[in-house]
Amino acid sequence: MRPPSFWNRPNSVLGLCLTPLSWIYGAATAWRLRTGTRLRVGVPVICVGNINMGGTGKTPTTIDLVMRLTAMGKRPFVVSRGYGGSMVGPVMVTPAHTADDVGDEPVLLSGFGPVCVSRDRAEGAEMAVAAGADVIVLDDGLQNPALAYDLTITVVDRHIGFGNGRVFPAGPLRESVKRGLSRTDIVMAIGTKGEIATGDVPLMTGVLKPLQTGMDWDGLHAYAFAGIGRPEKFFNTLRGLGVKVIETREFGDHQKIPEAMLKRLDADAWAKGAQLVTTEKDAARLPKEWQQKVLTLPVRLAIDDDPVLVERLEELFWKNC
Repeated sequence: MRPPSFWNRPNSVLGLCLTPLSWIYGAATAWRLRTGTRLRVGVPVICVGNINMGGTGKTPTTIDLVMRLTAMGKRPFVVSRGYGGSMVGPVMVTPAHTADDVGDEPVLLSGFGPVCVSRDRAEGAEMAVAAGADVIVLDDGLQNPALAYDLTITVVDRHIGFGNGRVFPAGPLRESVKRGLSRTDIVMAIGTKGEIATGDVPLMTGVLKPLQTGMDWDGLHAYAFAGIGRPEKFFNTLRGLGVKVIETREFGDHQKIPEAMLKRLDADAWAKGAQLVTTEKDAARLPKEWQQKVLTLPVRLAIDDDPVLVERLEELFWKNC
């Protein structure tokens, strides 16, 4: 489901009418954060989160962190709630697990390093440490009070920013920008345009770039589908590669596509002389046999200027050595 358009209009009448409900939602979030236990598990914990609801680029940021930490000689484990999966955990993700079991993001992230799925983040972190983690990357944890964080990175989409600046349901925010940034060490703004006000919090910018795999996309006729926060970003990325996007289909974020729908998409693509194409995250939700039929466009985060992140990571491990 697409977010309502009034979430991006500061003076929307509907947003103003819903503001009393947003006060209740925001107060509940603040109370949960105040009453959390904030367990320390003996290794550094890096939180990747957001203030907005929906997709902002947390998964590419988490992948970038895992790759950086691995290059530094560390053994990072990702701890994830496993949104969309049936398993409560804690459980280590294996190749036998599917998105139905552990969620699409853990399946994707497990290609870059060990991933533990747990609804209880503290239990997940303890399992990760017992399995050999010397640093934990907590996926989507800014509003979770179970663990103490040593470094917090808040991710925001530069194109939409913080929307109308209001908390759900009056706007797209999980909590106020002021409260969220008060617990943030670095803001990672992803996209090519848009100004983000972060106050005294260091701001880094980056873009999502297609991974060079040897695939020649130029001229390909594509029937593109996606169930991510902003599917149009994916469609525009394809066009930027020279793909002729014949048709597009949007699904809800994390939405599982039934086999009957996949067959319909496949038949429609064939009739239009096009190839089915989707995102990495969507591909993780496809049945195994469909993963061979649908082309996937992988993207990676390219940070414009990363000295702030490099310095904070070095400080983190120097402090904990």
